[in-house]
Amino acid sequence: MTRTGRRTLLAASAAAIVSATAAPVMTAAPKAVAPGARSIERGAYLVRIMGCNHCHTPYKMGLNGPEPDMSRRLSGHPAALVMPKAPALGDSPWAWIAAGTNTAFAGPWGVSFTANLTPDPETGLGKWTAETFIATMKTGRHEGKGRPVLPPMPVENLANLSDADIRDLFAYLQTLPPVRNRVPAPVDPPEAQ
Repeated sequence: MTRTGRRTLLAASAAAIVSATAAPVMTAAPKAVAPGARSIERGAYLVRIMGCNHCHTPYKMGLNGPEPDMSRRLSGHPAALVMPKAPALGDSPWAWIAAGTNTAFAGPWGVSFTANLTPDPETGLGKWTAETFIATMKTGRHEGKGRPVLPPMPVENLANLSDADIRDLFAYLQTLPPVRNRVPAPVDPPEAQ
């Protein structure tokens, strides 16, 4: 066999081996790619700079005064803490009041309780999708179509986040340990009851 013939045979053999060991061609639609570490890190960063723990993590008394109870990180208003009727603000200059846990707020809108942002499937965001989370942030409505998200949640600011930022937030929240904590439903203002 000539040198050119051997090269051709070797090239053909190599091509056959590569072809036989190569990954099969995908014919189905690709599956959604899980968020990467960079997306999760960015989400954690956004949670920190946006102050999400200030309201969604119940406060406890620490050595230096009230501080977020990170053992209940982002789990919302504690279900076991039943709030009494909110004091009337009357004609005072006070616009709203907050519970000592910083997870329940009363004002002209009624009483709002911060949501459980952990991935618990029954009481948190465990059954939500990134698209549902984006719709909530962009519309200011629960699951993008339900009741309004109430103060003090800064929905007017969150609506300006990019979809990529909201996806990163959601990716990070999905990495938290799930906390089973059913937050109470909002309470309408007295005139609406």
